Amino acid sequence: MENLVFRVAPDEAGRRLDQVISGRSDLLTRSRVQTLFEQGAVLLNSAPCEKGKIRAQEGDRVSVMIPDEDAFTVEPEDIPLDICFEDDDMIVVNKPRGMVVHPAVGNYHGTLVNALLYHTGGRLSSLNGDMRPGIVHRIDKDTSGLLMAAKTDFAHQVLARQLFDHTITRKYIALVWDNVKEDEGTIDLPIGRDPKVRVRRAVHGIDEKRAVTHFRVLERFGIATLVECRLETGRTHQIRVHMAWMKHPLVGDPLYGRKKEQGDGQYLHARVLGFVHPRTDQYMEFEAPLPAYFEEALDRLRLRLR
Repeated sequence: MENLVFRVAPDEAGRRLDQVISGRSDLLTRSRVQTLFEQGAVLLNSAPCEKGKIRAQEGDRVSVMIPDEDAFTVEPEDIPLDICFEDDDMIVVNKPRGMVVHPAVGNYHGTLVNALLYHTGGRLSSLNGDMRPGIVHRIDKDTSGLLMAAKTDFAHQVLARQLFDHTITRKYIALVWDNVKEDEGTIDLPIGRDPKVRVRRAVHGIDEKRAVTHFRVLERFGIATLVECRLETGRTHQIRVHMAWMKHPLVGDPLYGRKKEQGDGQYLHARVLGFVHPRTDQYMEFEAPLPAYFEEALDRLRLRLR
C-alpha cells in the first residue's frame, strides 16, 4: 500500500482533481484514478471524495491510498536478448525499439525484465522491488540501444552511484527535423512534469530538475539532421524534450514531434554506454550499431541529396 499525499500547487488549481492526481504519478492512469475515487481511496482535506471532476483549489490537501498491484507477479518469459556483455554481477543488452523496460500499468508482459528473469534464472538485484528487478536505468519503449542491469545488489548500488555522480558515458544518436545550424552545443535547462499533459515532460515543468544535454551534428540532410547527444544528466524524455525545445523535435516522436507526422516511434538510439565495472574497477565501454530501420531511413535521406 502506497499513500500519495500532497497539497495542490498554484498551477494545479482549477483543474479537475482526477487530472491533478494522475499528473502526480507516472503509474496512475486516469482510469485507475477513477477506480480509486469509487473505492473511497481519495481524501480531500481529510474527507472522502468520490467525484474526480471536482475542481481542485490551491492549498487543498489530497491523500490517495494506492493499493499494491493485485498480487501481480512478474513472470520469466523466453524472449530473445541481444547481449553485449554479461558476468556474475551485471549484464548489458541492446534493447530493440518497441520493448518496454519493466512491467507497469498496461504492460505486464513482453518487457525486458520478463526476458532478463528468464535468461538469468531470476538472478537480478532486488533494490528496485519485484516489478523492476535489476533495472539500474531505463530508456523509452521506442528508443533502441544499450541498457545495463544488475544481477547483485552490490553491483546495483555501485552502478547507481555512478549514475548519480554523472560519471557514466551515455551517447545517443538522434534524427531530428530541419537543419541544426550549430555544429555542437549544450542545452542546460531544467525539466519537470508538463502541467497540462500527464505523460509529457517540459522545460521548466513541475518539480523541475537540472538537465544537461551536449550535442554535436554528425550529418545534415536539409530536411533533417543526424546528431549525437551525450547525456550529463538522465531525466525522463530528456533528449526528446531538449531537442523539441530547440525547435528540432525527433523524427517520429509521438509526444513531442510534429502533429501531422505518422510514424511508429522516434529515431533515437542509445549507441554508447560506458561505466566502471562495479567489481573490477575497470572502465568498460560498449557500442551498438544503428538498427536496420534507422540506417534505411538515413540512406533514403542521402539519396534525396544526390
